[in-house]
Amino acid sequence: MSRRKKSRSARAKGIYLLPNLFTTSGLFAGFYAIVAGMEGFFDYAAIAIFIAMLADSLDGRIARLTHTTSAFGGEYDSLSDTVAFGLAPALVAYSFTLYSLGKIGWLAAFLYVAGTSLRLAKFNAKLNAGEGDKRYFYGVPCTAAAGFMAGLIWVLNKYQIHVDYLGIVIAVTAVMLGAFQVSNIKYRSFKDSDFRGSVPFFLIFLVILVFVGIALDPPDVLFGIFFLYVFSGPVGAILGLFRRKKEVVVESQDSVNTESH
Repeated sequence: MSRRKKSRSARAKGIYLLPNLFTTSGLFAGFYAIVAGMEGFFDYAAIAIFIAMLADSLDGRIARLTHTTSAFGGEYDSLSDTVAFGLAPALVAYSFTLYSLGKIGWLAAFLYVAGTSLRLAKFNAKLNAGEGDKRYFYGVPCTAAAGFMAGLIWVLNKYQIHVDYLGIVIAVTAVMLGAFQVSNIKYRSFKDSDFRGSVPFFLIFLVILVFVGIALDPPDVLFGIFFLYVFSGPVGAILGLFRRKKEVVVESQDSVNTESH
């Protein structure tokens, strides 16, 4: 076997370092979030989950840019996401206040983890089958759900909000986010947006405002962003339902007017 063929064979059998390094960074951040939550450092736990989100957004892009995508990388990424965006937010929420509810608390945390796992399995199945509309996610992405949960805990810890019913609020939030992840609610993926060409000046100014807001007050701004995104799906679905009902009413009225003439 020639030297060139041997190098190709070794490359095919090996794994790519750069994208999997970012995946490992996300996995480490998720694991650290769990440990920090268990130790009571909820600010650090929330920050670690957001760092995992950043690493997750980079590993796939780097793999595509460097042409180093692989089946191994895809599977490793899903396992890392399960830890960073499933187990980590659930266990941080449990350490934060769900433990006070006893069995109900850990069941709510488990439902969140189950929702994340099912969401990832459904997404991977559709991706492997080449199905789905790239413009939309069906069900809230696990990263957005994790951002919502981490942001909420960060804000509550920042303002030292500890009311008697806080455990119930977090439990309802965990179950809601788990259900949203396995739902068929449509969410914009923004994958159809072309940022390589010219963009409106207002969009650039808006991005600058977001970065400035995050720099000034990370907990409130990040939670606000994910709050708006998570509820944009249900609100859009409700508005679409009313719009379809209105169209049906208008069509029925038009048909009645046509028949009367």
